[in-house]
Amino acid sequence: MSRGRHFSLLLCSCISLAACSSVQSLPDPDVADVTLPASAEDVKIALIEVLNDEGYDVEQQDGETLVTGPREETRSPWDWLLRWRFGVGKSRAEAKVTALEASSSRMRLQVFHRSKDGIFDAWQDAEPPLPQSAHNQVRLVKNRLHLL
Repeated sequence: MSRGRHFSLLLCSCISLAACSSVQSLPDPDVADVTLPASAEDVKIALIEVLNDEGYDVEQQDGETLVTGPREETRSPWDWLLRWRFGVGKSRAEAKVTALEASSSRMRLQVFHRSKDGIFDAWQDAEPPLPQSAHNQVRLVKNRLHLL
């Protein structure tokens, strides 16, 4: 084969590999921003209960902000291995509850989710599954407050 032919084959293979690779776009942030007809303290209590029931450990950073660690996806002695190496998804949440009046408050809840397909894949930002989505968490909070 001639040198030009080798170069052409190399160029074609590089172009085809570049065409196959794609840049993954980041998912839209999973945010729910709602006004609730309940006091901020009642909303915080309901939110903490809902997040605890969903497997999150909740910490209060200041008077308005709640943050969680990664959600406990399963309950077994092998949790660390599932989350660290083999897991398909992990999520955490951040919320800010602000009092508007004595009987109303505003809650902004954001759920961050990362996933991977297998042992050799890297964790990537992804859209959370419906049960962990911010809008579902808001629905559960409203249900807990008897607002639905």
